[in-house]
Amino acid sequence: MHAVVLSGGLTHDFPATTACLVAELDAVGLTSEVHTDVDAALGALPGAALLVVNALRWTMTAPEVPERYRVQAAVEGASPSSGERAAFDAHLAGGGGLLAMHTAPICFDDWPEWADALGARWVWGHSQHPPLGPPVEVAVCGQHEIVAGVEGFTIVDEVYGDLEFTAAVDPLLQAAQPDERRRVMPLLWAREHGAARVVYDALGHHPASYAVPEHAGIVRRAIRWAGRA
Repeated sequence: MHAVVLSGGLTHDFPATTACLVAELDAVGLTSEVHTDVDAALGALPGAALLVVNALRWTMTAPEVPERYRVQAAVEGASPSSGERAAFDAHLAGGGGLLAMHTAPICFDDWPEWADALGARWVWGHSQHPPLGPPVEVAVCGQHEIVAGVEGFTIVDEVYGDLEFTAAVDPLLQAAQPDERRRVMPLLWAREHGAARVVYDALGHHPASYAVPEHAGIVRRAIRWAGRA
């Protein structure tokens, strides 16, 4: 069994965090095929048990997107081709899994089917996260084999908030944003999407996130569940 990993993008050390994910995939017994090109990754899906998206790839052209990104759109912007979108659809329809990490809701802003599969999308001007800073207390808030027996844990990571949900999701982890409002946000969910199994994990900003044993264990369980490994 093998997994296709899409990695890369701006503002994050994706090579380092992808290396952490590859180690977890290996621990579960899945070999990894890592791509930084969107179409190459989606085109490699036939026969894969799992697609892992640890990337920040989107068109970068919408007026709501900050100017610091829009000026880089010609080089860094990405939009999957129709053929590769069809390959993704076929992967899910055939029971292939999806593990989407951290920045994944920002990806593919011109592809509604991506947000539909994930269960949420990032909306510029509305979605947000406080700066990476003090440790946050993560609580288990749902029942699923991915979090069974896991106690709450402390982690230094970004707590994404105010995503726009495209489907009903049952959060498995949550945390309060480390600011004055202390609003509680969902950080992890697992869902069936047609024949596919999908997990979104909002954690994973940097390698230190994967060094937290509880989080690393959850990632391994998510790989097993979504990839049926």
